[in-house]
Amino acid sequence: MVHTFKCLGREFAFDTESGSAFEIDSAAKLIINGINNSSFGANGDRKDFLLSEIVASLTESKTTAVDIEEALTEITTLINEGVLFSPAPKLQLPKHNGEVKALCLNISHHCNLKCAYCFAGGGSYNLTAAHMSINEAKAAVDFLIAKSGARKNLEIDFFGGEPLLNFDVVKETVDYARAQEKKTGKVFRFTVTTNGLNLTDDIIDYLNEEMYNVVISIDGREDVHNAVRPDTGGGESFKKILSNALRFRKKRKQRQYYIRGTFTAKNKDFAADVLALADCGFDQVSLEPVVLPPSHPLALCEADLPVLCKQYEILAEEYLRRRGTDKAFEFFHFNIDLKGGPCLKKRLTGCGVGGEYLCVSPGGGIYPCHRFDGIKEYRMGSVADKASPSKASELCLKTINFFQKSSLLTKEHCKDCFAKYLCSGGCAANNIEYGGGIDSAHLISCELMKKRAECAIAIGCVLS
Repeated sequence: MVHTFKCLGREFAFDTESGSAFEIDSAAKLIINGINNSSFGANGDRKDFLLSEIVASLTESKTTAVDIEEALTEITTLINEGVLFSPAPKLQLPKHNGEVKALCLNISHHCNLKCAYCFAGGGSYNLTAAHMSINEAKAAVDFLIAKSGARKNLEIDFFGGEPLLNFDVVKETVDYARAQEKKTGKVFRFTVTTNGLNLTDDIIDYLNEEMYNVVISIDGREDVHNAVRPDTGGGESFKKILSNALRFRKKRKQRQYYIRGTFTAKNKDFAADVLALADCGFDQVSLEPVVLPPSHPLALCEADLPVLCKQYEILAEEYLRRRGTDKAFEFFHFNIDLKGGPCLKKRLTGCGVGGEYLCVSPGGGIYPCHRFDGIKEYRMGSVADKASPSKASELCLKTINFFQKSSLLTKEHCKDCFAKYLCSGGCAANNIEYGGGIDSAHLISCELMKKRAECAIAIGCVLS
């Protein structure tokens, strides 16, 4: 499968199976599209594809037969090298061996913001607001070690709610895990996601010492942020969070971090929000589309797609323009490794939800990921149960199988998508809640992912 597209005023081709990307001219595009529409594209039989057939089909094109023949020679070489029109391999989903490599600890179900689009019910996940106790957190660390098998490198993400509201337990959990490293030979890598409202200098110093990655939530321009991210009293939060985040950025230096925001129907011109954050001095930025019920006033809809896709192109153009200047920035969704990328298992299964990646909530409940926290039918056991989830209840095993059986191989809408190995079928939670099922697709997320992928591929080609 070869996908041709126009981006940044140029033409590109992307071979799905090999992951090869090329900037192309008009003649090459005509030939590639001709092959896509011929029997060659279906069965790979090159003898069914002749230059005369292509030339005959392009009689109304301004491209000359000489151009066509030169381009065809190059394309034939690439086909023979296996990087263009690469055949799809016979894929088989690797069986999950029960090992867990990462936990999201919802360390607090409290929050000090009241975001208008919060999927977590204001931080409590529609449950009674509670903090995770240190004993529950230690049990989660023990659970991860016990379920990690031969894996050495393990990950824990402190999430919420707002994790800094339970910061003492965060620190105690890190201390406990570090002690277990010495006993077990495991190595822990920690991440924290915070709204930044409680970032003091002491907390910043601690995060810089212990956290592999820190994610701070800011939604872009001041008016945009304040409109959807007030504090619990309804007051504006932007200035305090920005001040805290800038102090953090200065101390963080070159260590990994992200400023992570959400765009909604209120800021469909979201490229301006990314650039506003970059202009503040943040060089690592991610801005994600909100996913909400269609009736929600902040929800994005299908009619918004042309405007939103154009924003990604605007962002890509500015991304390239700023390269090599003091205003340069990285945008999370433009970071695609065209030369390597994730392993095949990762491409087929995505984030590992319900298998290699799990969530633990206050009280010790285990869920497939933080998006399922508090949903009774997705509870997979408790970290207090040393046997869970591998020897847990029938309901737990049913939940595990539900997630493990879902992959690119079971998602019909992914079969002919050029970006399937780049997104692995999308977010399971979004697909279930808004797409009709785990093997279905949330259309808006799907289309925006494809546009981001095109921009990332185009950027990769231009920079190379």
